[in-house]
Amino acid sequence: PFWKPHQKTAFAGSSLGQLDRLVAVTMIHEGGRATIFGMLTKLQKFTRDINAAAMWAGVTAFVWYAFGAVPLHIAVASQLGLTAAQSSSWIFIIWTSGAVASISLSVYYRMPVPITWSIPGLIYLGTLAGEFTFSEIAAANLVAGVLILVLGVLGVGGQIMRWLPLPIVMGMFAGSIFGYVTRLVDVTVGDVAVAGPAVGGYLVGRLIGNPRVPPVGLAVLFGAIAVMIGGQATPEAMSWSLPSIGVPSMTFSTSSILAISLPMVVLALGLGNVQGLGFLIGQGYKVPVNPISIVIGITSVINALLGGHPAIVARTGVAILAGPDAGPKEQRYWANLTAATLTLIIALAAGLVIPILAVLPSSYIFALAGLAIFASLQDAFQKAFSGNLAFGALVAFAVASTPFSYVGITSALWAVLAGLGASLIAERGQLRELWRVGATESTLG
Repeated sequence: PFWKPHQKTAFAGSSLGQLDRLVAVTMIHEGGRATIFGMLTKLQKFTRDINAAAMWAGVTAFVWYAFGAVPLHIAVASQLGLTAAQSSSWIFIIWTSGAVASISLSVYYRMPVPITWSIPGLIYLGTLAGEFTFSEIAAANLVAGVLILVLGVLGVGGQIMRWLPLPIVMGMFAGSIFGYVTRLVDVTVGDVAVAGPAVGGYLVGRLIGNPRVPPVGLAVLFGAIAVMIGGQATPEAMSWSLPSIGVPSMTFSTSSILAISLPMVVLALGLGNVQGLGFLIGQGYKVPVNPISIVIGITSVINALLGGHPAIVARTGVAILAGPDAGPKEQRYWANLTAATLTLIIALAAGLVIPILAVLPSSYIFALAGLAIFASLQDAFQKAFSGNLAFGALVAFAVASTPFSYVGITSALWAVLAGLGASLIAERGQLRELWRVGATESTLG
């Protein structure tokens, strides 16, 4: 190239245009080197963040996704009378879109933002069997996805998080996941041979106190050994084929939109953002609420176009993937990357779901879920009851820990409203001060 030292003489007599070209080429050359160097530096940091605690948390979340959520999906699909092709398309799209969204958000923001599909929403759809056709449900899900996207663009998600007190949110979150811990006790008493070793492994990990030996990882290992020794794993013959994918017919009706779309929007933004993103905020992350809400809206629209229902920030998943047991805070995004990558297996193996579910006993799955959430529950209790608005947080916890549904909305959202009402009555001054600070930050931001 003409910028090499042996061509300095030729350059000395060159025109101003040649000088400009030389400077431009040199800048491009050096800029390209700087860009490549920057990319390599980021890649090195990215790989250095891999840690055992995060990987185990990711595996645990995947196990919970697969064996805690998929059976429910199969049951609801059966209730709605869906064909095998419709069920396959539904499972494929919601797991694929959720995994892609989770990986993208984790890589870009370096925080564990698990995007999955709404379990409360799925349960609600199951209650509508016989009232609406699948084409009406698909159309209503599409309307819900568009509404979620529009509200995200308008910044409603950020406003919701700005005005909701963290103690009340964490009280509600603790109540929502408390059932998993009580179920841990139930399955341990009912199946000591399997759940007992898992609990023992977790306690050994807590006793060791070494981040290289994560308690949840030992729980997975000890429990798996117990399952194999007890002969409770009974795999069946399986054959793989690509999942069926299809765009469902859609019938738009006012009744289905009112009965399905609006509750789905409330569940996605009111529960997913409040519980899931609220937990991330409680862990000290600076959560980009509005961009995440937009991603949820886009993912929900994609889901609906292939027969799925709206996406949501995974409430149970975030407790596993972003909790203290998932490793150092700055490296926990690897837990979500691990779980999301593994969930792609479910998407591609939609036709193999039922025989896979027969492999592991339910006591093992529920024990792992409860153990993985334990540290997050402890952290939520501390954040809910160690400062202001403790009464509102307690009311929110009590309501959220009581499973019920009213007008299609589960107890978790009612818990927030009840907690706010309790604080308005008993802690009015503290609540007004928090809102005043929130309004100031909103104006400045």
